Amino acid sequence: MVQLHVKRGDESQFLFNTTVDISIQTLIQQVTQVYNGRLKVDRICSEIPELADHGITLPPNMQGLTEDQITDLKLKDEWEDKCIPSGGAEFKKDEIGCRNGHAPNEKMKNVLKKTMEEAKALISKKQVQANVCVTMDMVNEALDQLRGAVMIVYPMGLPPHDPIRMELENQEDLAGTQASLQVIPEKEAQLWWAGKELLQDKKLQDYIGKNEKTKIVVKIQKRGQGAPAREPVVSEEEQKQMMMHYYRRQEELKKLNETDDDSYLQSEWSDQQALKRQFQGLTNIKWGPR
Repeated sequence: MVQLHVKRGDESQFLFNTTVDISIQTLIQQVTQVYNGRLKVDRICSEIPELADHGITLPPNMQGLTEDQITDLKLKDEWEDKCIPSGGAEFKKDEIGCRNGHAPNEKMKNVLKKTMEEAKALISKKQVQANVCVTMDMVNEALDQLRGAVMIVYPMGLPPHDPIRMELENQEDLAGTQASLQVIPEKEAQLWWAGKELLQDKKLQDYIGKNEKTKIVVKIQKRGQGAPAREPVVSEEEQKQMMMHYYRRQEELKKLNETDDDSYLQSEWSDQQALKRQFQGLTNIKWGPR
């Protein structure tokens, strides 16, 4: 299997296994699905702590309003009585006014937060360091874990406007958000390797040959952004090792310069007249009584 180290810019994303005879079009689709799937998991995981601490999301027309404003406008959250967490709710007011404050109890909170950590670990960027390749099955497994945890805590489900439910049902609206800048639609995705765009009408072997044990770094980005920066000749880790070596060498030279020790001048090997005395037979002469 060919191993791809997928990056966006200079930031590692994940490892991906494929074959040399795969078409570039199919490869782009598969890599993009994993890339966007990981982003979806991250977005859900970012909402889980808020759900655990402050309960479900208020309807859009009630978000950000004070209690007095809600009373004056005679607004009511019809989902408050339907979406009750298992084991009862504990009130914890949401200061920013996005959630209703009816949070799950401590046991259910732990279910949500533990599942969130497990899902994040499954698709984490640290998998690159562990040499673990991420697949779409792993992404789906992480999503299923999050879906299951939410169903355990909220058996009646979440309101249709809750961002977690919208994400799980692929109904999310990211327009105007920072998250939308990270997502790459499949039709706009490109893969680059060694400063060259991998063209969709070719196969991977047209670029890297037929060796199935090849490992390469590819960069994913949106069409129209131009060629990404090429990988540096020296890796970040190698650069750190070089800097440490030069630093130690400088410290050694600094200590040598600061040392003013001329005691070696008293040694026999530093005596400039030793050879002359040896020829004259004046070596090993001792003065004084024996």
